[in-house]
Amino acid sequence: MRNQQRWIYHRGEGPRTFGVEEELLLVDPETGLPQPVAGTVTEIAAWHADAGPRTEGLEPAKPELYAEQLEIGTAPCTTTPQLADQLRRARLAAAAAAKEAGVAVAALATPPVDFGPLLTPDDRYRRIHDRYAHLVDEEYACACHVHVHLGSPEEGVAVLDRIRPWLAPLLALSANSPYFQGVDTGYASWRHQLWQRWPMSGPSELYGDVEAYERTTREMLASDVLVDDHMVYFDARLSRRYPTVEIRVGDVCLDVEDTVLLAVLSRALVETAARDWRRGRLPDPVSTVVLRLAAWRASRYGLGGELLDPRSWRPAPAGEVLHTLLDHVRPALEDAGDRERAEAGVARLLARGTGADLQRAAHAGDPSLASVIVEAVRRTTPA
Repeated sequence: MRNQQRWIYHRGEGPRTFGVEEELLLVDPETGLPQPVAGTVTEIAAWHADAGPRTEGLEPAKPELYAEQLEIGTAPCTTTPQLADQLRRARLAAAAAAKEAGVAVAALATPPVDFGPLLTPDDRYRRIHDRYAHLVDEEYACACHVHVHLGSPEEGVAVLDRIRPWLAPLLALSANSPYFQGVDTGYASWRHQLWQRWPMSGPSELYGDVEAYERTTREMLASDVLVDDHMVYFDARLSRRYPTVEIRVGDVCLDVEDTVLLAVLSRALVETAARDWRRGRLPDPVSTVVLRLAAWRASRYGLGGELLDPRSWRPAPAGEVLHTLLDHVRPALEDAGDRERAEAGVARLLARGTGADLQRAAHAGDPSLASVIVEAVRRTTPA
């Protein structure tokens, strides 16, 4: 998502362009311990990008906050098959570069095993560590960010106001971090719990207009709590670099098809919200307090319990809430040609479980957690 020249404001013709950024762990393929070799892996990946067609059309892999992390991403895509193809090729290219560096990639939102991460040598990351101290030392987590095209800043703020109730179900279906530093946390998404410790994270208030959104951002920066404006870490925000809304609530998904589902539903939510805005439908005035409760329940149980139903803000079975989400965005899914894929994806998750469920199944009978890493490496890079 780093090629700004390829993004222009959406003109309302055809489906919105969308794209995905994923953060992956770099691990020893035998021990499962994360390895601080992102610099080496990105150099190898860049060489392959220059030397052949394997990574054609993909965004270059880059290091993240920790040297044991790697970020990959798609270019802007119009169709879901195009997005799915780019995601698979991005993961395969990252895995190939990692293998040359003697490691493997694993789409795990938190590290199952205990280790001490190494900060990437970067001036901005050093400033972040100086500002937030031990919070950064324990913030070793991998997310999935979905960018969806906007027609204008005004539309973007209207979208942010209207997708708020539906972000917790997206977190629930992407949940992929039950283990952290050697223990089962009891949560489906422990990454979300770690992320909530940042003072600028979580759900946002209703804005109403662009001026209010910009005023909120200015006030946050004036507090001198944030290092820069890239640290507006709300669950969804307007991108500072592209004409997109960036939905940031999800864990990185173990299965690439789950990532595709997350992206498809995110695009449909944005389109539905934009249509409601144009029709004069007001956003749900639900408070951020209730939204935090909804996100906590999604983080705790994933799809294995009850979620808060955005129609009533009362607990309801996770499957019922996901089908309510599908009903809410069905016209947008149909217009983009994504309805069958979205419905099949939801059915697959409800039958098979989330990444967190798959990790716990892999761990059954193996106290070392090594099987979790092995299974994650296998699932991360589709055949």
